[in-house]
Amino acid sequence: MAKKPLRIGLIGYGFMGRAHSNAYAKVGHFFDSEHECVLQAVCARDEAKVKDFAARWGYQSIETDWRQLVARPDIDLIDIAVPNNLHAEIALAAAKAGKMILCEKPLAMNPLEAEKMVEAIEAANVPNMVWYNYRRCPAVTLAKQLIDEGRLGRIFHYRAKFLQDWTINPELPQGGAGLWRLDAAAAGSGVTGDLLAHCIDTALWLNGPIHSVTAMTETFIKERKHNASGKVEKVGIDDACAFLARFDNGSLATFESTRYARGHKALYTFEINGENASISWDLHDLHRLQYFDHRDQGLVRGWRNIHVSDGDQPYLKNWWVPGLQIGYEHSFVHQVADFLKGLDTGTPARPNFRDGLATDYVVDAVLNSARSSQWVDVKHA
Repeated sequence: MAKKPLRIGLIGYGFMGRAHSNAYAKVGHFFDSEHECVLQAVCARDEAKVKDFAARWGYQSIETDWRQLVARPDIDLIDIAVPNNLHAEIALAAAKAGKMILCEKPLAMNPLEAEKMVEAIEAANVPNMVWYNYRRCPAVTLAKQLIDEGRLGRIFHYRAKFLQDWTINPELPQGGAGLWRLDAAAAGSGVTGDLLAHCIDTALWLNGPIHSVTAMTETFIKERKHNASGKVEKVGIDDACAFLARFDNGSLATFESTRYARGHKALYTFEINGENASISWDLHDLHRLQYFDHRDQGLVRGWRNIHVSDGDQPYLKNWWVPGLQIGYEHSFVHQVADFLKGLDTGTPARPNFRDGLATDYVVDAVLNSARSSQWVDVKHA
């Protein structure tokens, strides 16, 4: 039986544009679906560069105006892989046009924008998803399975961190194609909305809603040259953030993120402690899940190192033989596979826009707490 084409219109050709394109290209080789991803068009402002990107990745056509892309009748799905300040406008237009939407994280610049996006997407009743890809690392998905099975029992503690070091140089400018994450006008916030948003989404998925937070942030380099104006301007994003949290289930949490941790390029870790067992995970060793079960016999009780590569573990039956690991890019393939499965079955995959709004509410509460030096309750989506 012929597969149903899912004609992709990608907006943006940066790091995430490549990651998404790779996922669309690979998913059909490893996961069965009634749908087939078709790389129909890619859109970006620089015509020469977008032509090169289209040729490299196999897109059939290009656009230089995203409005033209959204209006095309031969596009089924709009993939938003551009800076944060463009997410809302594109998503609202795509929803009005009846397109499916996959949107990079965080969902929006602030909860007000995100609420409008959720309202529009739910009114249009079109499939939607936010690219929180770390949910799809098999070891993280296995952690979710163990928690849902009750193996950890009551949860007491959740701790997460995401550390980088790429912005320490004070001569690094802000703004522009490669450095928009340092420009508050494009990014909305710094590490809180960029890195901690990943940690928060994972935490909400694994451990449930967050009730309240208290936070501190710091901007270490106060001024940087702006690529657009050529002038030295005030830096408006946070370089580092640490916050405490209480979950609705009564557990306590610590979250930390910085771009000033020399020696770390992308150290994302989490650990969860329950009454019966604990689990921990490290992005640098993403195919392994550390697991401790106090119910083991005392003689052999200790942390076990689970190599998540066997066929009965999440996603792995679709890849290689047991023992052969996969990597970062496969989390995006898994996200597309789950999205397609949602189309096939009528049970939409998550995180959807409302889940993305939940993370944006936590981010907003964290930033508000850092400004006020007070505990702040988190609004629930």
